[in-house]
Amino acid sequence: MPTDWSSLPLSRTGTDRAAARRDSPDNLARLLAAATTRVLLVRGGELALEPGEGHRLAFVPAADVVTAAELGLVCDLGRSPRDGGTDVLALVLPTTRPAVDIEGVEAPTPAEELASGRRWGALRDVGHLLDGHDAGLATAAVALAAWHARAPRCPSCGEPTVAVSSGWARRCEDEGVDHYPRTDPAVIMAVVDADERLLLGHAAHWPERRFSTLAGFVEAGEAAEAAVRREVLEETGVVVGRVEFRATQPWPFPASLMLGFVGHAETTTVTTDDVEVTDARWFTRDGLAADVAAGRVLLPMRSSIARALIEEWFGGEIVEPA
Repeated sequence: MPTDWSSLPLSRTGTDRAAARRDSPDNLARLLAAATTRVLLVRGGELALEPGEGHRLAFVPAADVVTAAELGLVCDLGRSPRDGGTDVLALVLPTTRPAVDIEGVEAPTPAEELASGRRWGALRDVGHLLDGHDAGLATAAVALAAWHARAPRCPSCGEPTVAVSSGWARRCEDEGVDHYPRTDPAVIMAVVDADERLLLGHAAHWPERRFSTLAGFVEAGEAAEAAVRREVLEETGVVVGRVEFRATQPWPFPASLMLGFVGHAETTTVTTDDVEVTDARWFTRDGLAADVAAGRVLLPMRSSIARALIEEWFGGEIVEPA
């Protein structure tokens, strides 16, 4: 079963981001006032989902969020093709209550009322279950929410920043400079040897038995292919020669763009660094299938490009025990 690299779970999208309208001073106000605008809700990295057992984002009318929007961040996600064209906003709800309640009354805030009783799901867990339309919107919303949470102050002077450009930038009013969401390139690679074995590693911070492809951030002034060779050598002692590009996928946890590769090993002796990677092993296809079936190995989630790289090498879907 060939891998469809154009349909990685978090790379799918069906929405026009409509970037040209973001800097209009009344853009958000106009969209919030429109009866046809729909809003998805983000809270602590999770997304509001439709009730029931399916996996669809819950979109609410803009009129339902105007009061709650005063307590949260609103971002313009663009124009969806659904229903003949629908404008979509994201409302990032706060996860904490205001420091002081008005007159000491412990009444729920508008944001808490909007969030109450809803079903929520983390993008890591539901990204591959959403359709392409919802996955694209959800990934953009989570990425923006994560960046805003980490960029409250100017990196140059330390003064507070404010959201501008319909949620796509933050302005330091002291310096008059705009700052934009950062994306950190990271390589992720399926390393194979001459016997078609696959090298998988266990990171120090992962749950027991979790194995996945190796990965790491691209350093300043470094080509992605060089980062593949460096990361594999640093973490496992394996020398990689030829490197083949596969695909990219956003991974907004909080701000990575994963660059997927296959690396061909020139050596096979494994020596882990015991800092980032505490175990690494070569797997045959039959061996990995048996280990997964027996519960000895836990594979990465299906929303990740790591899973796609592993299953491309395997030649199809790897069935996990129920």
